Amino acid sequence: MTEKPRAADPAAAGSAPGGTERDRADGKEAERIVIRDKRRIDKPRAEKTAESTEVPGPQAPAEQQPVDTPAPAADPVATEEKPAETPSDDEVAAGGLGAELESLRAELEERTRDVQRVSAEYANYRKRVDRDRGLAAEQTTGLVISALLPVLDDLDRAREHGDLVGPFGSVAEQLNAALGKFGLTAFGEKGDPFDPTRHDAVAHLTSGEVTEPTCIDVMRRGYQLGDRLLRPALVAVADPE
Repeated sequence: MTEKPRAADPAAAGSAPGGTERDRADGKEAERIVIRDKRRIDKPRAEKTAESTEVPGPQAPAEQQPVDTPAPAADPVATEEKPAETPSDDEVAAGGLGAELESLRAELEERTRDVQRVSAEYANYRKRVDRDRGLAAEQTTGLVISALLPVLDDLDRAREHGDLVGPFGSVAEQLNAALGKFGLTAFGEKGDPFDPTRHDAVAHLTSGEVTEPTCIDVMRRGYQLGDRLLRPALVAVADPE
């Protein structure tokens, strides 16, 4: 039960001698009612019943952890490394000789190709030099003989007039033989077919005695040195009618 404090008598308080305003204020505070409830406040019975009747649900199964299977122990005999074989002195020497032999063979092939190339170049050079030397000699000989052709023309005219007799005839024959050794040949005779590449026609006549252009007279003989024409022959040509 709550005790209700007894209220102070205002008359007594106000009639107290020597009372002040503070005393009057304390008297007002004393008039307030203070209630203290000491009863225990419990939860409702329905909530307690629900809490007591709650059934726990099924628990999830725990995840199975993978079990590590231990690896089989390695065989020390099988895993033992074999020691590297050391080559013998003979094998080392044979390998060195083989490498040296290959190097010498490659060098020999290279030198052989160089010799073949130089030989081919030298052969071509010799051919070119021989050809140039032959042309130079032929040109020089042709120049010298060309300078002697007027002398040969004079000898031909002297022969026609019968003046090459005795020692002069012998000198003329020796000169012709010496020039013949260098390949000089004379051409241009009466009755030869006319060849415009070797004859210069200074006169043209018609004749019923010929069936093709023919040299009927030779004013000057022509000369050639080998296959090279030094001078054409001057002739008179008769054409058929």
